[in-house]
Amino acid sequence: MPIHPRDARISLLTDRGINLSRELRVISNTVKPRLPKPEWLRIRLGDPANQNQVLKLIEGLNLHTVCQEARCPNIFECWSDRTATFMLGGDICTRHCGFCAVGKGEPGSLDPDEPRNVAEAVRQLNLAHTVITSVNRDDLPDGGAAHWAETVRQVRARSPDCKVEVLIPDFNGDEDALNTVLDAQPDVLNHNTETIARLYRRVRPDADYQQTLTLLQRAAERRDREGRGMKTKSGIMAGLGEDFEEVVDLMRDLRRVSCDIMTIGQYLQPYEKRLPVERYVTPEEFAEWKRIGEAMGFKHVESSPLTRSSYHARQQTELGERR
Repeated sequence: MPIHPRDARISLLTDRGINLSRELRVISNTVKPRLPKPEWLRIRLGDPANQNQVLKLIEGLNLHTVCQEARCPNIFECWSDRTATFMLGGDICTRHCGFCAVGKGEPGSLDPDEPRNVAEAVRQLNLAHTVITSVNRDDLPDGGAAHWAETVRQVRARSPDCKVEVLIPDFNGDEDALNTVLDAQPDVLNHNTETIARLYRRVRPDADYQQTLTLLQRAAERRDREGRGMKTKSGIMAGLGEDFEEVVDLMRDLRRVSCDIMTIGQYLQPYEKRLPVERYVTPEEFAEWKRIGEAMGFKHVESSPLTRSSYHARQQTELGERR
């Protein structure tokens, strides 16, 4: 009897030691056809000369960007403006989020030259605001926090006038790891909520909603205690199965932990084996979330179909400082 392709896939997964139940959940969630993209999700291509310059710089310094690894729809626009979001810790993540395009598995050793190379890229691009993120490194005792802090310090040393925004993982709730990053004094501490609490098991099976809120609260409390000007920030993807009011409830949760800036954008399925888009949210709904959030007290809410955590990050921070 011939082997069914699905059975061959299951056998391959088992041979590779991958968590079978988790992968089967992802496969079962992607069987329905993709929804057609609406008109408002058109993407700007931008200036190819600047895009090529950014790409050559990144490749020359052996760096990774979340722009490439996460298949960001704004990559052409941002790279045309000589802007990139640098990704620390390699291009393999230890977690298995259902939405993410970044590779999964066992990552290699940290590159000791990476903090210096990121700082050099920031200097050569002459950035006024840089965003630095990373894969999850649950294989490391501190989740990579010391590597994070060293990168911020190196950027400060080479580009003292550049604002530094860090988009960090949850470090498995380790407060010491969070404090290691905060000791380097970033200008913006960002940690994404990604989705509403009800969907965490499906969307972020290795994360915890309350742990995310606790991280943001700890960062805000330390900032207030020390009289810093640092902003806290978080973001979500819409279109994964939440309803309008559930997003409003999440906004209230973020305000309760003193989150300053929020981003809301449309989830886009990066490839077939990731979670499907449940619906495309209209621009009018995004605009209403922005209005509601800023009425709640957020210093700024960036809410539109193509919004991502680092999209217009400098402008987000500047707008937040004016409120």
